[in-house]
Amino acid sequence: MHGPLLLPGHNGYDSARRIWNGAFDKFPGLIAQCGNPSDVKRAVDFARSNNLLVAIKSGGHSMSGKSTCDGGLLIDLSKMVGVHVDPFNKTARVEPGTLLGEFDYECTSFGLATTMGTDPDTGAAGLTLGGGFGRLGRLHGLACDNLRSADVITADGRFIRASEEQNQDLLWALRGGGGNFGAVSSFEYNLHSIPETIYGGQLMYSVKHAKDVLTMFADFIQTAPDELSAALVYVVPKGGKKNSGFISIGLTYIGDIAAGEKLVAPLRHSMKPMMDRMGPKTYMDEQGRNGRLPRGQMYYMKSGFTHGITPQLIDTYTEIAEPHPKRSFTGLITMLGGQISRVGNNETAFAHRDAHSDCMIAGSWKKPEDSEENVANMRSLWKKVEPHTKGFYVNAAYDFTDQKVRGTYGANFDRLQAIKTQYDPNNMFRLNANIKPKA
Repeated sequence: MHGPLLLPGHNGYDSARRIWNGAFDKFPGLIAQCGNPSDVKRAVDFARSNNLLVAIKSGGHSMSGKSTCDGGLLIDLSKMVGVHVDPFNKTARVEPGTLLGEFDYECTSFGLATTMGTDPDTGAAGLTLGGGFGRLGRLHGLACDNLRSADVITADGRFIRASEEQNQDLLWALRGGGGNFGAVSSFEYNLHSIPETIYGGQLMYSVKHAKDVLTMFADFIQTAPDELSAALVYVVPKGGKKNSGFISIGLTYIGDIAAGEKLVAPLRHSMKPMMDRMGPKTYMDEQGRNGRLPRGQMYYMKSGFTHGITPQLIDTYTEIAEPHPKRSFTGLITMLGGQISRVGNNETAFAHRDAHSDCMIAGSWKKPEDSEENVANMRSLWKKVEPHTKGFYVNAAYDFTDQKVRGTYGANFDRLQAIKTQYDPNNMFRLNANIKPKA
């Protein structure tokens, strides 16, 4: 191999085994740090020949901890980093270890971008394979909608390209079907022109106005143009006094600054924010607005799609915004629609085209001994939100069941299972929202 093979005790093993979510502290039997596609092929062949459990780490940002394992082979693609932009054809070829911040930096150097998450520390690979939300989603579709082709090492060791011209069924499955079908060694994307300056930022309010802000947000996004992305976030600290915490409405308008100002004006007039951070920005400014969630901290997250921010959902989010002596958490509602919804449910593996928004509950903590209590707290909160949702976003899920995976892919599941059976009949690539092959 061009890259190193790491065993427990080797220099670099401990850092290589770790992933973003510190709730998962696992010890692979062997780590293959791949340097190129031939390394990936050798690792897959070795795993198959020795019947090893396989985990694949690209950005290592897996919320559910599936990008590592105990005792098996970790195929580590995080060192395969590179973005090759073709500004004439508006495309980019991206290696699997590339993070969003690196991707955005290279593309915006040419005045181009594509839908690619909101956290610069997230890996492009996993984000795309699970669907891929982002600030350009309503204007240009999901990250997976902008995937032109992918190079894949299949379970039987073949190197194949999935595109609109060849292996079309595999490309269809990679557009939202997760890491079920092989080890992807490169991705090719469509890119789009973006203005040098856009309009974006945050409006922040006290959590004591939770119900009013949620209602205002729900009304505002009903008529939002495709150029606008919007997300409501509220943070409730642990042990805070009543009405501690804050709510922010994050907005990005890809267009004329004056038009963006006019669009946001009703929010400012409806309720005066305690902090107003809206203004002219670069796209890179907006992509880095939320900062980087610390690697190694422990996280738990649940999400689900909703078909409207109903009064009942608003009441639920208002109720759980009350501070609690033993938990802190973040609630999030991300607006979908626009171009995302104009793709048919069966045109890609991603099956939730008609979803209005994505709802999420997340918690974080630093000490392993606090894990059980924090997970229990997040699950209790999600029990209140889940009845308002249908299906879940596989990139923001923590624990899966076969029934839930089947349910979230809906009418696309049978086709996905057939493709899985064709490309991975023995389920080598199963550490994911797993679509089991037919027996």
